[in-house]
Amino acid sequence: MHALITGGTGFIGQALIPELIAAGWRLTVLTRDPIAAHRRLPAAVRCVATLDAAPQAVDAVVNLAGESLAAGRWNARRKQMFHDSRVGLTETLVQWMGQQPEPPAVLVSASAVGFYGAQGNTLLDETAAPVNEYQHRLCDAWEAAARQAEALGTRVVRLRIGVVLDADGGALQAMLPPFRFGLGGWLGEGHQWMSWIHRKDLIALIQLALSDPQLSGAVNAVAPTPVTNRHFSRALGHALHRPVFLPIPAWALRLLVGEMAHLLLTGQRVVPVAATEAGFDYEFDTVEAAFADIFD
Repeated sequence: MHALITGGTGFIGQALIPELIAAGWRLTVLTRDPIAAHRRLPAAVRCVATLDAAPQAVDAVVNLAGESLAAGRWNARRKQMFHDSRVGLTETLVQWMGQQPEPPAVLVSASAVGFYGAQGNTLLDETAAPVNEYQHRLCDAWEAAARQAEALGTRVVRLRIGVVLDADGGALQAMLPPFRFGLGGWLGEGHQWMSWIHRKDLIALIQLALSDPQLSGAVNAVAPTPVTNRHFSRALGHALHRPVFLPIPAWALRLLVGEMAHLLLTGQRVVPVAATEAGFDYEFDTVEAAFADIFD
C-alpha cells in the first residue's frame, strides 16, 4: 500500500509517518523542501516538491498541510495564506487525484473543530449545525474542497481535529514555558470549552480512517471528555507541579494577539460520536491521563 502525505514534516505528520511505515505502508511526502524533509523523516520516505514528481498510482492520500493559525497576528495576507495552504492545496490534490489512472481509494483530510464556530456550552457532534463566522467559513471551504474527491469514487474522511497534545510541539509548545515557571493561568474567565486529543490517539484514529472502509464523512478527532480552559490549565499545572493563579484577562489577550483572541476565548464543546460508533478505543480519554503520559 502506498500513501501520499501532505504536512508530513509537521507536528502530526512526523509522528504518523513512523507508525505507517511500521504498518507496512510505502510513503511519499509532498513538501516545499525535500532536502530538509529528508533530514527530518525516515530514510524510507520519498520526498517530492511537486505533484508532477509524485507516483502515478497511490492507494491513499493523507492531507495534513495548513499554515499555523497561531504563528502571528492575523491580517489579510495571513488569512490568504490560511486559505491557500488549506483550501487551495486540497483543491490541487483532488485535481491531481482525478488525473490518475485509478484515483486513490481514500482521502483522509484534516479540518478542525473550528468548523462549528463558537457555540458556548452546546454539545456538538458531527451532525451539529455550525455558526457562520470566520473559523467556520475557512473550515467549510477546506472540507468542501476535500468532498470533491467523492465524485472520483474516493472515500473521504474529514477529520475535525481539536487541540492536539504532546510534549514536542503543537499547542503545548507555547503553553509550557510560563507554566513551567509557575506563571500559567487560564484565558479570560476560563469557562470556554477545549476539545483536545492526545497525539497518539490522533495517529491511531488516522490509521483507522485509512483502513476502515465504512468510515467516511465528518469525524470529530477529539477525546470524549472536553474540558473548560480553567480545568485544562489547572490539570496542566498539577502535572507540572506548579501553581496556576495568573489568568490572562480577555482584554490583554485581545491586545496581544488581536483577532485570534476570539478563538482562544470561545472554543467548542465537541464529542466524537463517529469515531466511537466506528469502535475506536481511546488510550487517553481524560486530559489528566494525557498529561500523565506526556510528562512521565
